[in-house]
Amino acid sequence: MKKIRLYFLDSPLLELFLRLVLGGTFIYASIHKIMEPAAFAKVIYGYYLFPDSSINMIAIALPYIEFLCGIFLITGTFPVSASLIITGMLAAFIIAISINIIRGHEFDCGCFSIKNRGENASPVEILIRDVLFIALSLHIAFYKGKRKFALAVSCDKASLEEN
Repeated sequence: MKKIRLYFLDSPLLELFLRLVLGGTFIYASIHKIMEPAAFAKVIYGYYLFPDSSINMIAIALPYIEFLCGIFLITGTFPVSASLIITGMLAAFIIAISINIIRGHEFDCGCFSIKNRGENASPVEILIRDVLFIALSLHIAFYKGKRKFALAVSCDKASLEEN
């Protein structure tokens, strides 16, 4: 049973699936933010965590970082770097959401939709989702096997010695 579990966790197909899921999720989450940066800036302002002078820069840069990391994960280009950047962003999101939960603020997370239609997940659900995404991201980052359908060639010592 232990061998089956280890084989499953070391499976290149699992790693590919996780890259596609996480990459697709971040691409999807970035699209509305890229298309409506002013509305996303209002969401960031609603967190009451950032200086007013930095909100526009965050609202413009963050969605493009999410989009590029998603593309990198899907294509297998720099998957370790992309997944570590995503892990850092998710950790920052968790901290920001936690601070607002502790403060008792109601807010729109701005994760997948800027327009609040009353369909938002609760902050606890968002935290659980982000922790699960971190687990996926870390699995991708620390995966040691050969990656399926990856454009990037590994530059580790073992692959250089093979060539």
